[in-house]
Amino acid sequence: MKISTSKSEAMVLNRKKVECLFRVKEEILPQVEEFKYLGVLFTSEGKMEREIDRRISAASVVMRTLHGSVVVKRDLSRKAKLSIYRSIFVPTLTYGHELLVMTERTKSWVQAVEMSFLRRVAGVSLRDRVGSSAIREELGVKSLLLRVERSQMRWLGHLVRMPPGRLPGEVFRACPSGRRPPGRPRTRWRDCVSRLVWERLGILPDELEEVAEEREVWASFLRLLPPRPDPG
Repeated sequence: MKISTSKSEAMVLNRKKVECLFRVKEEILPQVEEFKYLGVLFTSEGKMEREIDRRISAASVVMRTLHGSVVVKRDLSRKAKLSIYRSIFVPTLTYGHELLVMTERTKSWVQAVEMSFLRRVAGVSLRDRVGSSAIREELGVKSLLLRVERSQMRWLGHLVRMPPGRLPGEVFRACPSGRRPPGRPRTRWRDCVSRLVWERLGILPDELEEVAEEREVWASFLRLLPPRPDPG
């Protein structure tokens, strides 16, 4: 394998800033705190908050760009507006969502941006005091959080069924060694999704891998996943 030093950078995954001289032949690669790979932002701290902020900002830019010409344009049908919503806005907001750690704050942000677009399509504002559930029902649109949860559980099933030797599966099964650094424990994607499976499907963590091993059984569980009630 040949490495192009002019196109390569080094990054250390650690909570604290650590200097590491990564040398390729006689050249030392520049060390960075963040970089993009396949359109996803990775940081040296290993957190995904920056990437989630980027997704939300990008979706907001899409909404502002399309606001006058599409979203609130009276000559355009709702069907056309929702088609643009599904083909442009949703992929921009949810790109790479399978691996995001979805905290309650993150879910709130995603839902707020999503409903901001849908309210404009429905022609209502916050002052009208129309609930999110009513707007979704009127437009025939399912919650993006339901889409995210399904996708994350589907990817979890793929990881469980991966044969030994596949890197994603090995990373999924890996357990950190050594003492945990002081401070609040970091939320791992596996723990987050396992908790989600328990809350939404009632499958205990000890039974998770056994159930997910059966592809058709796992797929049937995901098809029956009910939407969460909207807060408003």
